[in-house]
This record gives sequence, C-alpha cells and structure tokens, in this order.
Amino acid sequence: MRRSCDYACQSPEHTIARRQFLGAMAGAPIVGGLGVFASAKAAETLKSQQKRVVVFNMHGGLSQLESWDPKPGTETGGPFRSIETSVPGIRICELMPETAKIMHHLTLVRGVNTSEDDHGKGTYMMLTGRRQTPAANYPQIGAVMSRALTDAQNPLPGHILITPGGGGGRGNEAAYLGPKYSSLAVGGGKPPQYTERPKNISESDESLRQDIRRQAAEKFLSRRRTAITDAYTYSYEQALRLMSQRESFDISKEPQRDQDRYGNSDLGRQCLLGRRLLEKGATFIQITHSNYDTHNENFNFHLEQVGEFDKPYATFIADLAERGMLESTLVVMLSEFGRTPNINLYYGRDHWSRAWTVAMAGCGLQKGIAYGKTNEKGTAVTDGQVDHANLFHTYLSAVGLNSNDSFDIDGRDMPMADPASKPIKAILA
Repeated sequence: MRRSCDYACQSPEHTIARRQFLGAMAGAPIVGGLGVFASAKAAETLKSQQKRVVVFNMHGGLSQLESWDPKPGTETGGPFRSIETSVPGIRICELMPETAKIMHHLTLVRGVNTSEDDHGKGTYMMLTGRRQTPAANYPQIGAVMSRALTDAQNPLPGHILITPGGGGGRGNEAAYLGPKYSSLAVGGGKPPQYTERPKNISESDESLRQDIRRQAAEKFLSRRRTAITDAYTYSYEQALRLMSQRESFDISKEPQRDQDRYGNSDLGRQCLLGRRLLEKGATFIQITHSNYDTHNENFNFHLEQVGEFDKPYATFIADLAERGMLESTLVVMLSEFGRTPNINLYYGRDHWSRAWTVAMAGCGLQKGIAYGKTNEKGTAVTDGQVDHANLFHTYLSAVGLNSNDSFDIDGRDMPMADPASKPIKAILA
C-alpha cells in the first residue's frame, strides 16, 4: 500500500512515497584500506578485529514517544502504553514488543538535542557529525567507516546502501575522501544488475579482454594519472570483484525458515540481506525505513511503520548476537530528529530536535542501558544531553578508532570527527 505525502512538511525530500527513499541517499561502489592512519599498529589491530557497522536510518523523523521514550498518561503521551523489556526499569512503547525482548543487547541515548528541525540539514548532521556549512562538505559515516575499516582486498564494496529498489547507482556521500568510498545501492534480495558475464563471452576471452584493458589503462595512467583516472580504474576492478560475489546479494540462498523469520516485507528482506552481507565480510551497511514525517495521523502511521520495523530489527539484532557477530558489529538506529511532544490539530507530531533518542547495539558499548533523561512530558533533556557530534565521535570510538585522528588528504590533515566535540564516554565499555 502506498500513501501520498500531502500530510508532510512539503520539503523537497517528502514529495515521494512512504517506502521510497531520499535520492541523495542512493548509492555507489567502494572499498577502503586500513593504511589511512599514521599508526601501522592501529591498522593491524583493526584488521584483526574486523569491525563492521550497520546504520538503520528511520527517515522522516521517528517519534521518540512512539518508540524509545514513551510518556503514557501525560498530555503529550498519546494513546499507546509503555511495556517492560528484558532490562528491568527500561520501558519502551508497546508498538515494539519484539524489540523489548532484546533490550539487553541495546544502548539507548535518550538525551539527544541537535537543535535542527530541517530534514536536509538534520540528515546531514546525523550522518556526518557536523553542521552543514557552505565552507566545507564532510563525508558521511558510511564513507568514513569504509575508508577506516575496509581491507583493500575485500571483494565486497566497503559502503553498501540497501533499498527496496536497489539499482546499483553511485552515491555522493564521500566528499573529500573520493568516490571510491561512496555507496553502492543494492536491494530486493537479488544480485546487482549487470554483474553477470554474458553467456556468449567465455571465461578465457573475458580474462584476455581485461588484460588488454589493464595494459591500455596503465599506459595511459603513466602519462595522465589523476584522481579521476584512479577512481575510474578502481571502479572497473571493483566491478570485476563484485561479479565474483553475486551470490552474496542473493537471499534466495538463505534457508526458507530464515526468510520466514524476517518476514515477507521490503524491510524484512533488507535486514536478511544485511545479515548475509555482514557474514560475507561487508564493512558498512545502511538500511533506510521511511517515511516517519507524521504531521498528520501520527499514531496511525507509527502503528503501521513501527509495527513493520519491530520484528525484522529485533530478529537482526538477535541473529548477530547468536552468531557471535554483535561483539564486532556496531548497529545504530538514528533519524534526522524526533517529533514534537505537542500533538497538533491533525493528530500529528511535527519536527522536534531538542529531546529525542538514538538507539545503538554491539561492539564497544555498554549493553542494556538507557543514558540520558527527558522531563515528564518529553519537552526537554534533563540529564545526559548530547548532540550529533558527540554521537559521531562515539560511533568511531565504539569500533576501536581514535575519534580525534585525521585522514591524510593530499598532505592535509582532515579530522575524522568534529575536533571541538568528544565521545559519550559513559556508554562506552
């Protein structure tokens, strides 16, 4: 079922249907190398630990009151109750009964205040850890993690965006890190398009063709080498490696019982594909669930949206834990902001960035805790206030990186995270 977004805030991002995604978030190929830091020892440590990152982007603005920080019985609380979880004392919205069972794996940050209620700017801040400015463009978390954590010999792209449509398109999230670290968009639980060798070309002929191409490219590069030609050459080699990994993207290879557990929905297939790709060695995956921009009928929409999200997400976290992968995989659920405690005349909630929640799980974090508090009506943070920059530092620290480190970009040090900020040490293990 599709619904139009006439109810939304009329920003350009919301002229699309609820299960479609921001064009700016569509993807491209990548892979990185560990030799980006001055310390070779740090690179070897990261390689041995094989850290990976998954981001669930709840696009549009997930309501914290209908998810992680309910306020039942108050004038702002809405109609839903709170329920107990697997951690005594931590309660979440009744729309998330499956997630409640795996709360002992999760880390809630309930004191987020980013003070930015614009969709585009809020998304930029949450994915880059910086405020948007005309003076500079910063790489998103997927590009940063791809460059910092991916082994250059990994045949899979280092930055993968999973959407229902997929498409294999390139993103532009890498900024000064270069197109090598932008995303590859995949989806539908099927191999990417155009990654199969034509049947009328034999394997030996294809090998010969590629050898001739490499010789010609090397001759050209010896005289006219630039960042653009390097990216072009890299894209060719990455495409060839991707062809050898077609089955990694095919969830029909998964047991039927697993397909049933994740459910017959776009999100269920995306989560199962995400787990499969992690097991095959993917470094960074982003899964987007849309559209939470509920200016009208907030409660009906969250009943559907959060209900659709609950089981696949909980199954994904539980699977990683059971397979021994959660200790080395950071999973982040974020949005561009939360939603207003005030309920408007259309039974909706508007944009609210001053008191909302980000959920995390996995490596480097204390588990089964809720850090930060909001007041009785959810209108303000009363304890443990943090922002987008603190969160970005925390993501880097959780996977074993020094969040104060820098990338060497053509001889210039570019800080990985906002140097004026720091991690949330209270939630790091």
